[in-house]
Amino acid sequence: MTRRRVVLLGATGSIGTQALEVVRAHPERFEVVGLAAGRDAAAVSAQARDLGVRTVALADVEAARTLRAERPDLEVLDGTAGVAELARLDADLVLNGITGAVGLEPTLAALHAGTPVGLANKESLIVGGELVVAAAEAAGGRESHLVPVDSEHSALAQCLRGGRRDEVGRLVLTASGGPFRGRTADELREVTVDDALAHPTWAMGPVITCNSATLMNKGHELIEAHELFGIPWDRLDVVVHPQSVVHSMVEFVDGSTLAQLSPPDMRLPIQLALAWPERLPHAFTACDWTQPSQLTFEPVDRETFRALDLAEFAGRRRGTWPAVLNAANEVAVDHFFAGRLGFLAIPELVERTLEAWGATSPGHPRDLDDVLAADAWARRFAGQPRNVSPSVDGGST
Repeated sequence: MTRRRVVLLGATGSIGTQALEVVRAHPERFEVVGLAAGRDAAAVSAQARDLGVRTVALADVEAARTLRAERPDLEVLDGTAGVAELARLDADLVLNGITGAVGLEPTLAALHAGTPVGLANKESLIVGGELVVAAAEAAGGRESHLVPVDSEHSALAQCLRGGRRDEVGRLVLTASGGPFRGRTADELREVTVDDALAHPTWAMGPVITCNSATLMNKGHELIEAHELFGIPWDRLDVVVHPQSVVHSMVEFVDGSTLAQLSPPDMRLPIQLALAWPERLPHAFTACDWTQPSQLTFEPVDRETFRALDLAEFAGRRRGTWPAVLNAANEVAVDHFFAGRLGFLAIPELVERTLEAWGATSPGHPRDLDDVLAADAWARRFAGQPRNVSPSVDGGST
């Protein structure tokens, strides 16, 4: 059996370390040929030694210089260009677990090299959806070259196997509701960073966890679903499912619904993405259906959690709009973490940025530079001093 050659981007983060658990569970199936991280040279060095990897990349140039001196046996690439170069290695799959818009360039680099991408970096499709889809189509097809890793989109991909595309009625993504499910806007005015990071079911990085609290994360996932599967916006929906066992559902035109259920453990969709379209005979965890359990569903409170509608607004317009949405949200979340902005002011700042962007009459991106220019503009606008006062929403952290 031929081992699948994998390049792992974001190797020291949550997705990366869990992906390596999967690789170690299946040494006969996977060979890691490249590792990339931000600045944790020690961790990457240990991973490379453990896996016999000869080529690594660090986005932080100084960290790369240090590693190069310590490990002359390694080829160490550096900077964002180095990470993109690593993504062009001869491989069967590039698993992109980088967090943030910086993950777009290596996604495009892999696709332009003809390599399928296992996509955990949601910003690739949010910031550069049109470019990524076009690159995937040119490389051989959207379905064969964009493999979803997010649990929701992995669930949709699995359920879509149950029928033809023209039989699909709608896609339904589930949301846990985050730590503030059921709260009113008045109850959210004084929440703290610690409150926002107390996710009830998932263990994730701080930015994604905060985005889950605002429901911006679910808005991002709606954009991803539209770009990944080509389903029109009027056939995409979100429901709140606090147990995080049903990861998404596909409703078909005859009214039947297929759902994918599993415990909230990212190793399951990661393993499936690495082996896609095969399933491997190893369960890290599974539901115990002999035990009493309950699955509940409820509508999203879109008035309180306004980020979901903002994401749909930007996603429907495509072009550079989602890039502006994402950049403004990243800046707003940074301000919230630093105590410069109240929780409810996060979507307010995103909305003001989108309104200002509309006045510039933006077009569709021709290339990566256009997307990066929109991203930079949004970061400058959202970072203006008048936008970063905790009193913007009448409360602070």
